[in-house]
Amino acid sequence: MDPADRVVRAITNDNAFRIITIRAADTVQAAVRAQKASGPTAGWFGQLLTGAVLVRETMSPELRVQCILKGETGSFVADALPDGLTRGLVNLPAGVTSYAPSADSLLQVVRTMSRGELHQGVVKVGPDISTALTTYMLNSEQVVSVIGVDCHVEDDAVRLAGGYIVQMLPEMGNAALRSMTARVEALPPIRQLLSETGGDPDLILARVVGDVAHTRTSESGVRFGCLCDQARVVGALASLGEVEIRAIVESGEVLTIACDYCGVSYQVSPAELRGLLERS
Repeated sequence: MDPADRVVRAITNDNAFRIITIRAADTVQAAVRAQKASGPTAGWFGQLLTGAVLVRETMSPELRVQCILKGETGSFVADALPDGLTRGLVNLPAGVTSYAPSADSLLQVVRTMSRGELHQGVVKVGPDISTALTTYMLNSEQVVSVIGVDCHVEDDAVRLAGGYIVQMLPEMGNAALRSMTARVEALPPIRQLLSETGGDPDLILARVVGDVAHTRTSESGVRFGCLCDQARVVGALASLGEVEIRAIVESGEVLTIACDYCGVSYQVSPAELRGLLERS
């Protein structure tokens, strides 16, 4: 079994269904570590990260998808990019050490369109993130889908993270619908399915499709990563305004700024800030 995080894509030979499966354990582990999340918080965060990749794969494979989960006591952001790079944020108020979404929490999905505009949809989370993503696909994308994602955390280590999406295509007939519906309904709970398959996306695919004729079309990698660099950090400081930037330059202070996503620290010298003033 290949342990590498990856997405596997397939289509049934009658062109009725598209199936995408994912292993994301290492990606989620790295994101959880960067956000210093643990326990149930890490599990929910991992589910959202995994789900964001599946939504991107089905709706915007060449573009970006962000899934934002908001509740009264915290929020998560999952950011899935077209090259497989995936990252996220855990935002908790001061004094709050853990967050689990409730039925009234909101899931916002933001995906980039081909011309750069944004498509957004918001649904209530309900019992779990799998259900929320399934509801989003139906209500906001008008695509009938079944989504299952889960993340198992034990002793603050991500043991399993993965899932599947079965998407019904326009060519679907009634017989194909009945067959696939029976297949999906017969699947074990997603946590059990991940455990039985070790999270391997090819084994998950085999369990989902069963004896339904299908073609495995492609696979691609998924990994944790970030978009930050020195130039982006310096550029972001331009929003401080000329007066504040000038005050920092005159103080001679070297700023230390950590990226919220990955935790990498950057040193910004007065000379770099002086360059912002010269360009303004």
